[in-house]
Amino acid sequence: MTRIRGFAVLLATALAVSACGGSEPPAAGGGQPGAKEFSVALTEPDHLTPGNTSSSYSITVLQALFDLPVVIDAKGQPQMRAAESVTSEDQKVWTIKIKPGQKFHNGEPVTAESFADAWNAAAYGPNAWTNNYYFENIEGYDKLNPEAPEGSEEAPKPTVDKLSGLKVVDPNTLQVTLTGPFSQFPITLAYTGFAPMPKAAFADLAAYDIKPIGNGPFALDGTWVRNRQIKVKKFEGYAGPRPAKSGSINFKIYESRDTAYVDLRAGKVDLIQTIPPASAPEAKKLLGDRFVATPSGTMDYLGFPVFDKRFASADLRRAISMAIDRQAIVDAVFNGAFKPMSSLVAPLVPGYREGACGEACVYDVAKAKALFDKAGGFSGTMNLYFSNADPSYEQWMTAVANQLKDNLGIADIQFRKVPAADYLSTLREHKQDGPYRNNWVMDYPSPQNYLQPMWGEGNRMGWESKEFNDLIAQANSAAGMEASIPLYQQAEDVALREMPMAPLWNWQDQGGYSDKITGVQIDAYSPNLDLITVK
Repeated sequence: MTRIRGFAVLLATALAVSACGGSEPPAAGGGQPGAKEFSVALTEPDHLTPGNTSSSYSITVLQALFDLPVVIDAKGQPQMRAAESVTSEDQKVWTIKIKPGQKFHNGEPVTAESFADAWNAAAYGPNAWTNNYYFENIEGYDKLNPEAPEGSEEAPKPTVDKLSGLKVVDPNTLQVTLTGPFSQFPITLAYTGFAPMPKAAFADLAAYDIKPIGNGPFALDGTWVRNRQIKVKKFEGYAGPRPAKSGSINFKIYESRDTAYVDLRAGKVDLIQTIPPASAPEAKKLLGDRFVATPSGTMDYLGFPVFDKRFASADLRRAISMAIDRQAIVDAVFNGAFKPMSSLVAPLVPGYREGACGEACVYDVAKAKALFDKAGGFSGTMNLYFSNADPSYEQWMTAVANQLKDNLGIADIQFRKVPAADYLSTLREHKQDGPYRNNWVMDYPSPQNYLQPMWGEGNRMGWESKEFNDLIAQANSAAGMEASIPLYQQAEDVALREMPMAPLWNWQDQGGYSDKITGVQIDAYSPNLDLITVK
Protein backbone atom coordinates (compact mmCIF):
# COMPACT_ATOMS: atom_id res chain seq x y z
CA MET A 1 0.00 0.00 0.00
CA THR A 2 1.44 3.37 -0.95
CA ARG A 3 1.77 6.23 1.51
CA ILE A 4 -0.96 8.20 -0.30
CA ARG A 5 -3.49 5.37 -0.23
CA GLY A 6 -2.77 4.73 3.42
CA PHE A 7 -3.32 8.36 4.22
CA ALA A 8 -6.57 8.41 2.26
CA VAL A 9 -7.93 5.69 4.55
CA LEU A 10 -6.97 7.79 7.57
CA LEU A 11 -8.69 10.82 6.08
CA ALA A 12 -11.91 8.93 5.60
CA THR A 13 -11.78 7.69 9.19
CA ALA A 14 -11.09 11.18 10.50
CA LEU A 15 -14.01 12.63 8.57
CA ALA A 16 -16.35 10.01 9.94
CA VAL A 17 -15.25 10.72 13.50
CA SER A 18 -15.43 14.50 13.22
CA ALA A 19 -18.88 14.35 11.64
CA CYS A 20 -20.24 12.61 14.75
CA GLY A 21 -18.82 15.09 17.29
CA GLY A 22 -19.22 18.79 17.76
CA SER A 23 -21.72 19.24 20.57
CA GLU A 24 -20.24 20.48 23.81
CA PRO A 25 -20.46 18.12 26.80
CA PRO A 26 -21.87 19.43 30.06
CA ALA A 27 -19.44 20.78 32.63
CA ALA A 28 -18.44 18.64 35.59
CA GLY A 29 -19.98 19.44 38.94
CA GLY A 30 -23.28 20.70 37.53
CA GLY A 31 -21.97 24.21 36.71
CA GLN A 32 -22.28 26.13 33.48
CA PRO A 33 -20.42 24.54 30.54
CA GLY A 34 -16.76 25.50 30.68
CA ALA A 35 -17.22 27.88 33.61
CA LYS A 36 -14.05 27.18 35.58
CA GLU A 37 -10.30 27.78 35.33
CA PHE A 38 -7.27 25.58 35.88
CA SER A 39 -3.57 26.44 35.77
CA VAL A 40 -0.62 24.94 33.90
CA ALA A 41 3.05 25.38 34.83
CA LEU A 42 5.08 26.76 31.94
CA THR A 43 8.58 28.02 31.19
CA GLU A 44 8.76 31.41 29.45
CA PRO A 45 8.15 30.98 25.68
CA ASP A 46 10.22 32.80 23.07
CA HIS A 47 7.37 33.73 20.69
CA LEU A 48 3.64 33.10 20.25
CA THR A 49 3.51 33.53 16.48
CA PRO A 50 3.15 29.94 15.20
CA GLY A 51 5.57 30.44 12.31
CA ASN A 52 8.22 31.94 14.57
CA THR A 53 8.76 29.38 17.33
CA SER A 54 9.91 25.81 17.76
CA SER A 55 9.96 26.09 21.56
CA SER A 56 7.99 23.36 23.33
CA TYR A 57 6.92 25.99 25.88
CA SER A 58 5.37 28.12 23.13
CA ILE A 59 3.81 25.10 21.45
CA THR A 60 1.97 24.11 24.64
CA VAL A 61 0.11 27.44 24.50
CA LEU A 62 -0.32 27.42 20.73
CA GLN A 63 -1.93 23.99 20.76
CA ALA A 64 -4.74 25.53 22.81
CA LEU A 65 -5.03 28.61 20.59
CA PHE A 66 -4.81 27.06 17.12
CA ASP A 67 -6.28 24.22 15.09
CA LEU A 68 -3.76 22.94 12.54
CA PRO A 69 -4.73 21.28 9.26
CA VAL A 70 -3.76 17.86 10.64
CA VAL A 71 -3.26 16.43 14.13
CA ILE A 72 -1.30 13.38 15.29
CA ASP A 73 -3.44 11.21 17.57
CA ALA A 74 -2.25 9.32 20.65
CA LYS A 75 -1.33 6.32 18.47
CA GLY A 76 0.92 8.42 16.24
CA GLN A 77 -1.50 8.46 13.31
CA PRO A 78 -2.42 11.61 11.34
CA GLN A 79 -6.05 12.74 11.53
CA MET A 80 -7.84 15.73 10.05
CA ARG A 81 -8.52 18.81 12.16
CA ALA A 82 -8.87 22.19 10.38
CA ALA A 83 -8.52 20.39 7.05
CA GLU A 84 -11.22 18.20 5.60
CA SER A 85 -8.81 16.29 3.37
CA VAL A 86 -5.23 16.31 2.09
CA THR A 87 -4.83 14.48 -1.21
CA SER A 88 -2.41 14.07 -4.10
CA GLU A 89 -2.09 12.06 -7.29
CA ASP A 90 1.70 12.32 -7.52
CA GLN A 91 2.85 13.39 -4.01
CA LYS A 92 4.14 16.64 -5.50
CA VAL A 93 0.93 18.61 -6.05
CA TRP A 94 -1.30 18.46 -2.98
CA THR A 95 -4.88 19.67 -2.53
CA ILE A 96 -5.93 20.74 0.95
CA LYS A 97 -9.64 21.15 1.58
CA ILE A 98 -10.40 23.40 4.55
CA LYS A 99 -13.46 22.63 6.66
CA PRO A 100 -16.02 25.42 6.12
CA GLY A 101 -17.55 27.40 8.98
CA GLN A 102 -14.41 27.84 11.10
CA LYS A 103 -13.67 31.23 12.65
CA PHE A 104 -10.74 33.06 14.16
CA HIS A 105 -11.14 34.50 17.64
CA ASN A 106 -11.78 37.96 16.14
CA GLY A 107 -14.63 36.64 13.99
CA GLU A 108 -12.73 36.43 10.69
CA PRO A 109 -13.50 33.26 8.69
CA VAL A 110 -10.75 30.65 8.42
CA THR A 111 -10.11 30.13 4.72
CA ALA A 112 -7.50 28.70 2.40
CA GLU A 113 -6.08 32.22 2.17
CA SER A 114 -5.58 32.25 5.97
CA PHE A 115 -3.15 29.37 5.61
CA ALA A 116 -1.47 30.77 2.49
CA ASP A 117 -0.89 34.15 4.17
CA ALA A 118 0.65 32.55 7.27
CA TRP A 119 2.89 30.21 5.29
CA ASN A 120 4.08 33.01 3.01
CA ALA A 121 5.01 35.09 6.04
CA ALA A 122 6.97 32.22 7.57
CA ALA A 123 8.75 31.47 4.31
CA TYR A 124 9.67 35.12 3.61
CA GLY A 125 13.38 35.32 4.42
CA PRO A 126 13.57 38.90 5.77
CA ASN A 127 11.04 38.03 8.47
CA ALA A 128 13.66 35.63 9.89
CA TRP A 129 11.02 33.42 11.46
CA THR A 130 12.17 30.25 13.17
CA ASN A 131 10.06 27.88 11.08
CA ASN A 132 11.13 29.32 7.74
CA TYR A 133 12.87 26.11 6.67
CA TYR A 134 9.70 24.02 7.02
CA PHE A 135 8.55 25.61 3.77
CA GLU A 136 11.70 25.04 1.75
CA ASN A 137 10.18 22.19 -0.27
CA ILE A 138 7.36 24.42 -1.59
CA GLU A 139 7.98 25.94 -5.01
CA GLY A 140 9.15 29.53 -4.89
CA TYR A 141 10.94 29.25 -1.54
CA ASP A 142 14.32 30.08 -3.10
CA LYS A 143 13.00 33.41 -4.42
CA LEU A 144 11.81 34.35 -0.94
CA ASN A 145 15.22 33.42 0.47
CA PRO A 146 17.89 34.58 -2.01
CA GLU A 147 21.47 33.76 -1.10
CA ALA A 148 24.09 36.40 -0.48
CA PRO A 149 26.26 36.97 -3.55
CA GLU A 150 29.83 35.74 -3.39
CA GLY A 151 31.97 38.06 -1.32
CA SER A 152 29.01 39.52 0.55
CA GLU A 153 27.52 38.57 3.90
CA GLU A 154 24.16 40.19 3.22
CA ALA A 155 21.50 38.56 1.09
CA PRO A 156 19.53 40.78 -1.29
CA LYS A 157 15.93 41.57 -0.49
CA PRO A 158 13.52 39.19 -2.24
CA THR A 159 11.69 40.60 -5.22
CA VAL A 160 8.55 38.63 -4.32
CA ASP A 161 6.80 37.92 -1.02
CA LYS A 162 4.65 34.90 -1.88
CA LEU A 163 5.42 31.26 -2.56
CA SER A 164 4.62 30.43 -6.17
CA GLY A 165 3.70 26.92 -5.03
CA LEU A 166 0.68 28.13 -3.05
CA LYS A 167 -2.53 28.64 -5.00
CA VAL A 168 -5.82 29.60 -3.39
CA VAL A 169 -8.29 27.80 -5.66
CA ASP A 170 -11.37 28.90 -3.75
CA PRO A 171 -12.14 29.95 -0.16
CA ASN A 172 -11.90 26.35 1.06
CA THR A 173 -9.25 24.92 -1.27
CA LEU A 174 -5.49 25.41 -1.17
CA GLN A 175 -3.25 23.80 -3.77
CA VAL A 176 0.36 23.25 -2.76
CA THR A 177 3.03 22.44 -5.35
CA LEU A 178 6.26 21.07 -3.92
CA THR A 179 9.70 21.11 -5.51
CA GLY A 180 9.55 17.32 -5.68
CA PRO A 181 7.51 14.38 -4.43
CA PHE A 182 7.29 14.27 -0.63
CA SER A 183 5.17 11.44 0.71
CA GLN A 184 5.22 12.75 4.28
CA PHE A 185 3.83 16.18 3.48
CA PRO A 186 0.45 15.49 5.17
CA ILE A 187 2.16 14.56 8.44
CA THR A 188 4.14 17.80 8.43
CA LEU A 189 0.85 19.73 8.49
CA ALA A 190 0.49 18.68 12.13
CA TYR A 191 3.40 20.96 13.04
CA THR A 192 2.69 24.30 14.73
CA GLY A 193 4.36 26.30 11.95
CA PHE A 194 1.53 25.39 9.56
CA ALA A 195 -1.18 27.16 11.59
CA PRO A 196 -3.35 29.79 9.86
CA MET A 197 -3.27 33.51 10.65
CA PRO A 198 -6.05 36.10 10.24
CA LYS A 199 -5.73 39.23 8.12
CA ALA A 200 -5.65 41.32 11.30
CA ALA A 201 -2.30 39.76 12.30
CA PHE A 202 -0.42 41.48 9.49
CA ALA A 203 -1.33 45.00 10.58
CA ASP A 204 1.17 44.69 13.46
CA LEU A 205 3.12 41.44 13.70
CA ALA A 206 4.96 42.52 16.85
CA ALA A 207 1.65 43.13 18.64
CA TYR A 208 0.32 39.83 17.33
CA ASP A 209 3.26 37.98 18.88
CA ILE A 210 2.13 38.89 22.39
CA LYS A 211 -1.58 38.65 21.62
CA PRO A 212 -2.06 36.06 18.88
CA ILE A 213 -5.46 35.48 17.32
CA GLY A 214 -6.03 31.80 16.63
CA ASN A 215 -8.77 29.45 15.49
CA GLY A 216 -8.64 26.93 18.33
CA PRO A 217 -10.89 26.11 21.29
CA PHE A 218 -9.25 28.77 23.49
CA ALA A 219 -8.63 32.48 22.80
CA LEU A 220 -6.05 34.68 24.46
CA ASP A 221 -7.47 36.54 27.48
CA GLY A 222 -5.58 39.81 27.62
CA THR A 223 -1.94 39.75 26.51
CA TRP A 224 1.10 37.64 27.31
CA VAL A 225 2.54 39.06 30.54
CA ARG A 226 6.24 38.33 30.17
CA ASN A 227 7.75 36.02 32.79
CA ARG A 228 4.46 35.92 34.68
CA GLN A 229 1.49 34.41 32.89
CA ILE A 230 -0.48 33.76 29.72
CA LYS A 231 -4.24 33.47 30.19
CA VAL A 232 -6.64 31.94 27.69
CA LYS A 233 -10.38 31.54 27.79
CA LYS A 234 -12.91 29.31 26.08
CA PHE A 235 -13.74 30.53 22.57
CA GLU A 236 -17.54 30.51 22.35
CA GLY A 237 -17.46 30.75 18.55
CA TYR A 238 -15.37 27.62 18.10
CA ALA A 239 -16.87 25.25 15.50
CA GLY A 240 -14.16 22.59 15.42
CA PRO A 241 -14.03 19.01 16.74
CA ARG A 242 -12.58 19.73 20.22
CA PRO A 243 -14.59 22.32 22.17
CA ALA A 244 -13.02 23.35 25.47
CA LYS A 245 -14.34 21.61 28.58
CA SER A 246 -13.12 24.34 30.93
CA GLY A 247 -13.71 28.05 31.01
CA SER A 248 -10.10 29.20 31.02
CA ILE A 249 -6.46 28.25 31.52
CA ASN A 250 -3.80 30.24 33.33
CA PHE A 251 -0.34 29.34 32.06
CA LYS A 252 1.79 30.30 35.06
CA ILE A 253 5.37 30.99 34.05
CA TYR A 254 8.15 29.62 36.25
CA GLU A 255 11.89 30.07 36.04
CA SER A 256 12.40 26.69 37.67
CA ARG A 257 10.50 23.43 37.36
CA ASP A 258 11.47 22.71 40.95
CA THR A 259 9.44 25.74 42.02
CA ALA A 260 6.56 24.63 39.80
CA TYR A 261 6.58 21.19 41.44
CA VAL A 262 6.54 22.77 44.91
CA ASP A 263 3.49 24.75 43.82
CA LEU A 264 1.81 21.59 42.50
CA ARG A 265 2.28 19.98 45.91
CA ALA A 266 0.86 23.09 47.57
CA GLY A 267 -2.15 23.24 45.25
CA LYS A 268 -1.02 26.50 43.63
CA VAL A 269 -0.82 25.04 40.11
CA ASP A 270 -2.93 22.27 38.64
CA LEU A 271 -0.82 20.68 35.91
CA ILE A 272 2.90 20.27 35.40
CA GLN A 273 3.94 18.36 32.29
CA THR A 274 7.56 17.75 33.33
CA ILE A 275 8.24 17.01 36.98
CA PRO A 276 11.95 17.42 37.83
CA PRO A 277 13.53 13.95 37.69
CA ALA A 278 14.84 14.21 41.24
CA SER A 279 11.28 14.73 42.49
CA ALA A 280 9.69 11.96 40.41
CA PRO A 281 9.92 9.16 43.04
CA GLU A 282 8.24 11.38 45.63
CA ALA A 283 5.64 12.52 43.08
CA LYS A 284 4.68 8.94 42.27
CA LYS A 285 3.91 8.28 45.93
CA LEU A 286 2.27 11.62 46.57
CA LEU A 287 0.08 11.82 43.46
CA GLY A 288 -0.76 8.16 42.88
CA ASP A 289 -3.01 7.91 39.81
CA ARG A 290 -2.42 11.63 39.18
CA PHE A 291 1.22 10.94 38.27
CA VAL A 292 1.42 10.54 34.49
CA ALA A 293 4.37 8.84 32.78
CA THR A 294 4.34 9.06 28.99
CA PRO A 295 6.79 7.62 26.43
CA SER A 296 8.25 10.58 24.63
CA GLY A 297 9.63 11.60 21.28
CA THR A 298 11.88 14.10 23.05
CA MET A 299 15.64 13.63 22.86
CA ASP A 300 18.66 15.31 24.42
CA TYR A 301 21.91 15.70 22.47
CA LEU A 302 25.30 17.28 22.91
CA GLY A 303 25.92 19.52 19.93
CA PHE A 304 29.33 20.67 18.72
CA PRO A 305 30.10 24.03 17.09
CA VAL A 306 31.73 22.54 13.99
CA PHE A 307 32.12 26.08 12.66
CA ASP A 308 34.78 26.52 15.39
CA LYS A 309 38.05 24.97 14.14
CA ARG A 310 38.74 23.54 17.60
CA PHE A 311 35.81 21.13 17.04
CA ALA A 312 36.46 20.40 13.37
CA SER A 313 37.82 16.88 14.04
CA ALA A 314 35.26 14.07 13.94
CA ASP A 315 37.67 12.04 16.09
CA LEU A 316 37.50 14.69 18.81
CA ARG A 317 33.72 14.75 18.70
CA ARG A 318 33.51 10.96 18.82
CA ALA A 319 36.00 10.90 21.70
CA ILE A 320 33.80 13.24 23.72
CA SER A 321 30.77 11.06 22.97
CA MET A 322 32.57 7.90 24.12
CA ALA A 323 33.84 9.61 27.28
CA ILE A 324 30.27 10.23 28.49
CA ASP A 325 28.71 7.55 30.69
CA ARG A 326 25.09 8.02 29.62
CA GLN A 327 23.66 5.36 31.89
CA ALA A 328 25.39 6.77 34.97
CA ILE A 329 23.96 10.23 34.25
CA VAL A 330 20.47 8.85 33.57
CA ASP A 331 20.59 6.97 36.87
CA ALA A 332 21.99 9.86 38.91
CA VAL A 333 20.07 12.78 37.41
CA PHE A 334 16.91 11.20 36.01
CA ASN A 335 16.40 8.36 38.50
CA GLY A 336 16.74 5.83 35.69
CA ALA A 337 13.58 7.06 33.94
CA PHE A 338 15.24 8.09 30.67
CA LYS A 339 16.82 5.77 28.13
CA PRO A 340 20.46 6.17 27.03
CA MET A 341 20.44 6.55 23.26
CA SER A 342 22.62 5.42 20.42
CA SER A 343 20.28 6.57 17.66
CA LEU A 344 19.44 10.05 16.39
CA VAL A 345 15.70 9.37 16.46
CA ALA A 346 13.40 8.35 19.30
CA PRO A 347 12.03 4.81 19.72
CA LEU A 348 8.52 6.06 18.82
CA VAL A 349 9.65 6.90 15.30
CA PRO A 350 9.31 4.51 12.34
CA GLY A 351 12.79 3.37 11.30
CA TYR A 352 14.31 3.61 14.79
CA ARG A 353 17.33 1.31 15.20
CA GLU A 354 18.68 0.52 18.62
CA GLY A 355 22.46 0.70 18.57
CA ALA A 356 22.67 2.57 15.27
CA CYS A 357 25.57 4.65 16.60
CA GLY A 358 27.77 1.63 17.34
CA GLU A 359 30.81 2.05 19.57
CA ALA A 360 30.81 5.86 19.19
CA CYS A 361 27.94 6.01 21.69
CA VAL A 362 29.31 3.33 24.02
CA TYR A 363 31.12 4.46 27.15
CA ASP A 364 34.75 3.39 26.72
CA VAL A 365 37.39 5.51 28.43
CA ALA A 366 40.41 3.83 26.81
CA LYS A 367 39.08 4.19 23.26
CA ALA A 368 37.85 7.70 23.96
CA LYS A 369 41.29 8.79 25.19
CA ALA A 370 43.02 7.18 22.21
CA LEU A 371 40.73 9.06 19.78
CA PHE A 372 41.16 12.25 21.77
CA ASP A 373 44.95 12.00 21.54
CA LYS A 374 44.75 11.13 17.83
CA ALA A 375 42.72 14.32 17.27
CA GLY A 376 45.40 16.38 18.99
CA GLY A 377 43.51 16.85 22.24
CA PHE A 378 41.93 20.14 23.27
CA SER A 379 43.62 23.24 24.63
CA GLY A 380 42.17 26.25 26.36
CA THR A 381 38.76 26.67 27.97
CA MET A 382 35.90 24.43 26.92
CA ASN A 383 32.60 26.22 27.48
CA LEU A 384 29.45 24.11 27.96
CA TYR A 385 26.16 25.81 27.03
CA PHE A 386 22.68 25.13 28.41
CA SER A 387 19.59 27.11 29.34
CA ASN A 388 18.29 27.93 32.80
CA ALA A 389 14.88 26.39 32.10
CA ASP A 390 15.41 23.32 34.27
CA PRO A 391 17.88 22.54 37.09
CA SER A 392 18.49 19.09 35.61
CA TYR A 393 20.26 20.73 32.65
CA GLU A 394 23.00 22.03 34.89
CA GLN A 395 23.07 18.76 36.82
CA TRP A 396 23.78 16.62 33.79
CA MET A 397 26.14 19.18 32.28
CA THR A 398 28.07 19.08 35.56
CA ALA A 399 28.28 15.30 35.24
CA VAL A 400 29.47 15.62 31.63
CA ALA A 401 32.09 18.18 32.66
CA ASN A 402 33.41 15.91 35.39
CA GLN A 403 33.60 12.93 33.03
CA LEU A 404 35.44 14.93 30.38
CA LYS A 405 37.91 16.14 32.98
CA ASP A 406 38.46 12.66 34.44
CA ASN A 407 38.40 10.65 31.21
CA LEU A 408 40.02 13.00 28.71
CA GLY A 409 42.05 15.30 30.93
CA ILE A 410 40.33 18.52 29.84
CA ALA A 411 41.24 20.70 32.80
CA ASP A 412 39.43 23.99 32.12
CA ILE A 413 35.68 23.59 31.60
CA GLN A 414 33.28 26.47 32.22
CA PHE A 415 29.49 26.73 32.14
CA ARG A 416 27.51 29.20 30.05
CA LYS A 417 23.97 29.23 31.43
CA VAL A 418 21.67 31.18 29.08
CA PRO A 419 18.12 32.47 29.81
CA ALA A 420 15.59 30.08 28.29
CA ALA A 421 13.99 32.78 26.13
CA ASP A 422 17.39 33.57 24.55
CA TYR A 423 18.80 30.10 24.21
CA LEU A 424 17.50 29.08 20.79
CA SER A 425 18.54 32.37 19.21
CA THR A 426 22.02 31.91 20.72
CA LEU A 427 22.33 28.56 18.94
CA ARG A 428 20.77 29.70 15.67
CA GLU A 429 23.14 32.67 15.49
CA HIS A 430 26.17 30.46 16.22
CA LYS A 431 27.13 32.38 19.35
CA GLN A 432 28.05 29.18 21.18
CA ASP A 433 31.79 28.46 21.21
CA GLY A 434 31.61 25.08 22.90
CA PRO A 435 29.48 21.94 23.26
CA TYR A 436 25.86 22.70 24.01
CA ARG A 437 22.68 21.03 25.17
CA ASN A 438 20.41 20.47 22.21
CA ASN A 439 16.91 19.17 22.71
CA TRP A 440 14.39 18.05 20.14
CA VAL A 441 10.68 17.66 20.77
CA MET A 442 9.15 15.59 17.99
CA ASP A 443 6.78 17.53 15.74
CA TYR A 444 5.50 14.48 13.86
CA PRO A 445 6.55 10.81 13.88
CA SER A 446 8.98 10.65 10.97
CA PRO A 447 12.79 10.25 10.79
CA GLN A 448 12.76 13.29 8.50
CA ASN A 449 11.47 15.46 11.34
CA TYR A 450 14.62 14.75 13.35
CA LEU A 451 17.27 14.46 10.68
CA GLN A 452 16.55 17.28 8.25
CA PRO A 453 15.83 20.15 10.67
CA MET A 454 18.75 19.36 12.97
CA TRP A 455 21.43 17.96 10.65
CA GLY A 456 20.34 19.39 7.30
CA GLU A 457 21.25 22.67 5.64
CA GLY A 458 21.50 25.66 7.96
CA ASN A 459 21.93 23.52 11.08
CA ARG A 460 23.07 24.90 14.43
CA MET A 461 26.39 23.04 14.31
CA GLY A 462 27.55 24.59 11.06
CA TRP A 463 28.02 21.03 9.73
CA GLU A 464 27.91 20.52 5.96
CA SER A 465 27.53 17.17 4.21
CA LYS A 466 26.41 16.79 0.61
CA GLU A 467 26.14 13.04 1.11
CA PHE A 468 23.73 13.50 4.01
CA ASN A 469 21.64 16.13 2.23
CA ASP A 470 21.41 14.02 -0.94
CA LEU A 471 20.18 11.01 1.03
CA ILE A 472 17.56 13.11 2.79
CA ALA A 473 16.38 14.43 -0.58
CA GLN A 474 16.11 10.88 -1.93
CA ALA A 475 14.21 9.73 1.15
CA ASN A 476 11.82 12.67 0.93
CA SER A 477 11.07 11.76 -2.68
CA ALA A 478 10.52 8.06 -2.03
CA ALA A 479 7.20 6.46 -2.91
CA GLY A 480 6.07 6.21 0.70
CA MET A 481 7.15 5.84 4.32
CA GLU A 482 8.24 2.22 3.86
CA ALA A 483 10.46 3.09 0.91
CA SER A 484 11.87 6.19 2.61
CA ILE A 485 13.06 4.57 5.83
CA PRO A 486 16.20 2.80 4.49
CA LEU A 487 17.34 6.10 2.93
CA TYR A 488 16.76 8.04 6.14
CA GLN A 489 18.75 5.36 7.95
CA GLN A 490 21.65 5.78 5.52
CA ALA A 491 21.58 9.53 6.18
CA GLU A 492 21.57 8.85 9.91
CA ASP A 493 24.65 6.66 9.48
CA VAL A 494 26.49 9.56 7.81
CA ALA A 495 25.66 11.91 10.68
CA LEU A 496 26.64 9.33 13.28
CA ARG A 497 29.93 8.69 11.52
CA GLU A 498 30.89 12.36 11.61
CA MET A 499 29.18 13.07 14.96
CA PRO A 500 28.51 16.83 14.72
CA MET A 501 25.96 16.17 17.46
CA ALA A 502 25.95 13.19 19.82
CA PRO A 503 22.72 11.52 21.01
CA LEU A 504 22.45 11.23 24.77
CA TRP A 505 19.06 10.00 26.00
CA ASN A 506 15.38 9.75 25.21
CA TRP A 507 12.91 11.26 27.64
CA GLN A 508 10.01 9.68 29.38
CA ASP A 509 7.76 12.57 30.26
CA GLN A 510 6.72 12.55 33.90
CA GLY A 511 3.89 14.89 34.77
CA GLY A 512 1.33 15.32 37.47
CA TYR A 513 -1.87 17.14 38.27
CA SER A 514 -3.96 18.32 41.19
CA ASP A 515 -7.17 16.78 42.48
CA LYS A 516 -9.02 19.84 41.17
CA ILE A 517 -9.06 18.62 37.54
CA THR A 518 -10.07 15.48 35.65
CA GLY A 519 -9.82 14.27 32.05
CA VAL A 520 -6.04 14.63 31.86
CA GLN A 521 -4.84 12.74 28.76
CA ILE A 522 -1.24 13.68 28.05
CA ASP A 523 0.34 11.81 25.15
CA ALA A 524 3.58 12.09 23.18
CA TYR A 525 2.02 14.66 20.84
CA SER A 526 -0.14 16.91 22.99
CA PRO A 527 -1.22 17.69 26.57
CA ASN A 528 -4.81 17.79 25.22
CA LEU A 529 -5.75 20.71 27.43
CA ASP A 530 -9.15 21.02 25.78
CA LEU A 531 -10.18 17.70 27.38
CA ILE A 532 -9.52 18.80 30.95
CA THR A 533 -12.51 19.51 33.18
CA VAL A 534 -12.43 21.45 36.44
CA LYS A 535 -14.32 19.74 39.26
